[in-house]
Amino acid sequence: MKAGLAVLTLGYVLSQFYRAFLAVLAPDLTADLGVTAAQLSRASGIWFLTFAAMQIPVGWALDRIGPRRTAAVLLGVAGGGGAALFATATSGWQIEVAMGLIGIGCAPVLMASYYIFARTFRPALFATLAASLVAVGSLGNIAASIPLSWAAEAIGWRGALIGLSGLTVVSAISIWIVVRDPETVSGTERGSLLDVLKIPAFWAILPMLLVNYAPAAGLRGLWAGPYVADTYGPEYVGTVTLIMAAAMIAGNFIYGPLDRLTGTRKGVVLGGNLMGVVILAALWAMPAPGLWVATILLAAVGAFGSSYAVAVAHGRAFVPAHLTGRGVTLLNLFSIGGVGVMQFATGPLYERAGGGVAGYQALFGVFALALLAGCLVYAFAPDSTD
Repeated sequence: MKAGLAVLTLGYVLSQFYRAFLAVLAPDLTADLGVTAAQLSRASGIWFLTFAAMQIPVGWALDRIGPRRTAAVLLGVAGGGGAALFATATSGWQIEVAMGLIGIGCAPVLMASYYIFARTFRPALFATLAASLVAVGSLGNIAASIPLSWAAEAIGWRGALIGLSGLTVVSAISIWIVVRDPETVSGTERGSLLDVLKIPAFWAILPMLLVNYAPAAGLRGLWAGPYVADTYGPEYVGTVTLIMAAAMIAGNFIYGPLDRLTGTRKGVVLGGNLMGVVILAALWAMPAPGLWVATILLAAVGAFGSSYAVAVAHGRAFVPAHLTGRGVTLLNLFSIGGVGVMQFATGPLYERAGGGVAGYQALFGVFALALLAGCLVYAFAPDSTD
């Protein structure tokens, strides 16, 4: 089981990399292919939306087929193939297709791990294990910053993507060989996604998941790159995105055990995201506060925006064992889908605001309002502990 979780973690490192690497490659892609920041925002949104759309079939597959085959096949075929297409792209639409394929390939990796956690370990440990996995997997965020800049300079962005395609296929093969599926649930109950949607608590938790990851993922995954390049200079992009990625890792490690230490999941998630609203409002009020102040504020958005695992643990506690796969993937669908929707929306919003500092200010304001709305609905959710 430990070896299986190790190779699934490698797959999740790649998933984190693929959702964040456009921020660093944006200047190269604009120079070589002529794609704009708004077009790259759409490509990023396609990654998140295809990832989200796959959560429904992935949930069914986890409950019926098991995590080993589900994760290995999709990651190897779609993920590895999408990275190879990206490496050979000559136009913007090919970048979009490649990002869609990569999103499909990455869709089952984290959920396969969460499925194993939920079916194998004590419920009280779920939030800590889930957050720790996200934190370790966020090394992909680190790799998609300065290390990717170095690789792109040394072998070109195409060479870097070819190498990543090969690594993705090797990771998928390792999952097929090493991962072992948990024992099947005893009894005859099957259920469906509709049974999950009948759980009353979900209707207050899902809106929070829809928005809680969107600001951190949207900024780290794309907008931090153009924002820093346009406002302070492209030479600072790698450093700022690295710091933001490190803050997101730290945030996950900090969030992980808080539900057990405080006796509340709802309080942890709600408090952290309200702090995120305050930080985003500060960026809206001061959209160009100076390089290091902006870096600190972006890092704070990343750290406070890392409550995803605790929010998933909050929802998972209401899901019966035979619906584990469908339950955790539905929660993930809303989280990743929310990022995708925001990435599609922020591109046109940025352009309509006139671009530049005014465009980024509009983005910070919308992120703050969306997160606040999610907090207001989530305030009515029942708490859960194990």
